[in-house]
Amino acid sequence: MPSRRSSVGYVRWIVCALLFVAATVNYVDRQVIGLLKPTLQHEFGWSEIDYADIVFSFQLAYAVGYLFAGRVIDWLGTKRGFALAIVIWSLAAIGHAEAPAAGTWARHVLAMFGLGYSTSVAGFILMRFLLGLGESGSFPASIKTVAEWFPRRERAFATGIFNSGTNIGALVTPLVVPWLTITYGWYWAFVATGGIGLLWLALWLPFYRAPEDHPAVSAAELAYIRSEPPDKVVQVSWLTLLRHRQAWAFALGKFLTDPIWWLYLFWIPDFLGRRYGLTLTNVGPPLVVIYFMADFGSIGGGWLSSFLLGRGWSPNRARKTALLVCALAVTPMVFATSVKDVWSAVALIGLAAAAHQGWSANLFTLPSDTFPRFAIGSVVGLGGTAGAIGGMLIAKVTGYVLETVGSYWPVFIAASVTYLFALLVIHLLVPRLEPARLRT
Repeated sequence: MPSRRSSVGYVRWIVCALLFVAATVNYVDRQVIGLLKPTLQHEFGWSEIDYADIVFSFQLAYAVGYLFAGRVIDWLGTKRGFALAIVIWSLAAIGHAEAPAAGTWARHVLAMFGLGYSTSVAGFILMRFLLGLGESGSFPASIKTVAEWFPRRERAFATGIFNSGTNIGALVTPLVVPWLTITYGWYWAFVATGGIGLLWLALWLPFYRAPEDHPAVSAAELAYIRSEPPDKVVQVSWLTLLRHRQAWAFALGKFLTDPIWWLYLFWIPDFLGRRYGLTLTNVGPPLVVIYFMADFGSIGGGWLSSFLLGRGWSPNRARKTALLVCALAVTPMVFATSVKDVWSAVALIGLAAAAHQGWSANLFTLPSDTFPRFAIGSVVGLGGTAGAIGGMLIAKVTGYVLETVGSYWPVFIAASVTYLFALLVIHLLVPRLEPARLRT
């Protein structure tokens, strides 16, 4: 089989490589603000609540955008829909450099809603909101591209390849952004990272076509791509899904635990600076270790449930055991605020990040375990929005905690037990992973 796959052509894998790069750029652009938090706070005098509201605006736009991105991309088509998404988020990423200038207008608009901010905060709120809107289209567009270019038997592999770009982005950003900031200043750090998306667009627009229209696709590769009947297309409303406790289990699992990942992206660089005095010159290696550990957790968590299934365990027992192992592995994070050595803290946070990725790998299997194929995308979209709403809440809570307590320990305590609570909720809703009786 591998020889046949390689002999039919390779254009679809070039498309997959473009998706991988887009996912990498996506994570670079969203993570820059977390690395530059201390720098920007020092320059503009932001409070912790100011920064929390800036993060909140991204999460709000991401949640709203996730509701409509898939349908917009269906309407525009994959090529134009993905291009629109990356134009919006790349220009917004670059626009962070001019956020203080844009803040005068943004401040007046926000004042109309009774929200009073300084010029710089208002400008960054605007740019983060636009960034969230654009980035919400990345995953739906990538999934649609994979569906167009790959037969079903290759789609999981192709999705895994492009989604690994998010991990690469998380690893690259702590290495590149500090150097850019120290060498050229925070202004050019935003311009340089945001500009990468426009370079990607210069490759995407001339290269991408539907397989039937692509001049480089051979007849053999086209036949291979279309060798299986298309998936059944059925629109399933959220109201229909919310009648089923299996959908609630997934959505609440995402709502409770996705925010912890956003905590790592947007707040851990600041924590390492506050607790251990790390700066842009030396924060990169600890963050790389954390996200490198997270990569292993993603693989290990998925392997564990597959291993248990291979030993004859039921899906219910295998999935929940893997979720329990990951939930327990997060709990030592509570000690990260009290250990004296920075690398001990990095190890504890890295373990928690790895456990989160392992948790997510297993949580994402719940829709396919409990819903028919045609409804999985809708269930995942529901969970993604729930997770983004949870991210909005943790941004506000973390900001208020830091402003009043001045320490991350309450947040870390909550994060350390959230996964166990989420597993309890999931188990109470679905004591057994039985299929939802979904009518269409």
